[in-house]
Amino acid sequence: MRHPHTGARQRGQGMVEYMIVVALVAVAAIAVYQTFGQVIRAQTAAMAKEIAGEDGTAQSRAAQAAAEAGAEQAAAKSLKSFTGNAGAGQ
Repeated sequence: MRHPHTGARQRGQGMVEYMIVVALVAVAAIAVYQTFGQVIRAQTAAMAKEIAGEDGTAQSRAAQAAAEAGAEQAAAKSLKSFTGNAGAGQ
């Protein structure tokens, strides 16, 4: 005989798993935005200037510099260095 609350427990477990996945996606989105947010803002500013008929070269250069800085940051990160204590346990 099945326990009367088994269905409720399974639904609760499913909800917890869903919340964990949503939280992980949110953390990943925040990390990507922190790394590449400046690139997006500079590219948007460059496009807005060009659409308005102005020169967006400065904003394009800023976007390129931000992209390079973001790429360097992303290359330097690993699970070992994520917390900033990479050498602490060695």
